Amino acid sequence: MAWNEPGGNNKDPWGGGNRKNDGPPDLDELIRKIQQKLGGLFRGGSPGTGTGNFPWMLILVLGALIYAGLGIYQVNANEAAVVLRLGKYHTTESAGLHWNPPLIDSVTKVNMTEVRTERTTGQMLTEDANIVEVVLTVQWQVGDAESYVLRVRDPVKSLQEATDSALRHVVGSLTLNGVISQNRTQVSTDTQQRLQEYLDLYQTGILIDVVNLTDAKAPREVQDAFDDVTKAREDEVRLQNEAQAYANQVIPVARGQAQRILEEAEGYKARVVESARGEAVRFEKLLTEYERAPEVTRERLYLDAVQEVMSGTSKVMVDVEGGNNIMYLPLDKLAQESATPAAQRQDTSPIVVEEVYQRVVERLRNDAANSRRSQTVR
Repeated sequence: MAWNEPGGNNKDPWGGGNRKNDGPPDLDELIRKIQQKLGGLFRGGSPGTGTGNFPWMLILVLGALIYAGLGIYQVNANEAAVVLRLGKYHTTESAGLHWNPPLIDSVTKVNMTEVRTERTTGQMLTEDANIVEVVLTVQWQVGDAESYVLRVRDPVKSLQEATDSALRHVVGSLTLNGVISQNRTQVSTDTQQRLQEYLDLYQTGILIDVVNLTDAKAPREVQDAFDDVTKAREDEVRLQNEAQAYANQVIPVARGQAQRILEEAEGYKARVVESARGEAVRFEKLLTEYERAPEVTRERLYLDAVQEVMSGTSKVMVDVEGGNNIMYLPLDKLAQESATPAAQRQDTSPIVVEEVYQRVVERLRNDAANSRRSQTVR
């Protein structure tokens, strides 16, 4: 029965059953009534009302909702979440929305794409017993979230110590000049390879991206002396390059000259051999002709020999048979008398010599004939 129906005794649920008018209740009184009702509920209610378990159920529901809300977490796209259940590794969650029971599971998020940088500086001993100051920069990121969180207590410190160890091992196997100038790339490459081996052995879960040898120089105390040594080495390299350039210029010329001399020698050899073969063939043919006509061939050989001898001289001394005088023949003068303008440039040409020869022979014959006549007269 409604409180305001007939027979309801005019009981107002807000505690205003004895209102004398139908106007709205007093606001302060209404708030006080509500506070009293709620206080009665959380105190267990009145006996016999059946509402004693309701507050506890409400508390449990609210607690369950709060507990469930606390277990919800978000893993970003660049992260991985390592989940421990009761302190033991349970799983590794990828990106997305996940839930784990609070107080039972603990979640550690790790940024898998962030590139971190570590810098190592120190003085180290080289293979040739020199000290060098080295500055090395290592860029790395997390490769295995489980190993990074659980396997090593302090992965970053382990990385620093492993970097120092790997760098000292590489520098100790090179000379000072190699570390500073000649093998800088090798230092970075070998250090990265050895460092990654150490980190994998320690199961740090760290992946090395780049190792850069930022600086390498001699200690400050010996820097001036080292600069002098470096300058001397640069001068040595410069002189070697100049010598190599000179050698590259001279050697091809010498090789060309040697090749030319070899080719000339081959040509001379071929010419001499062919000339000898020609002479041999000519002699065989001459022998054949000599066997056929010895007198004619002998006279022709004599004339050829005289022509060859006279072609190389301008004066001839002739001993006349049966006479007491020696005849002097100035061939150069005789040649000038009968030479043409073209022959003046070549006084001992075969034509001139032949002409002089004929004149000499004719004169000798006349002298011989005159001598015989004079002897006959006597």
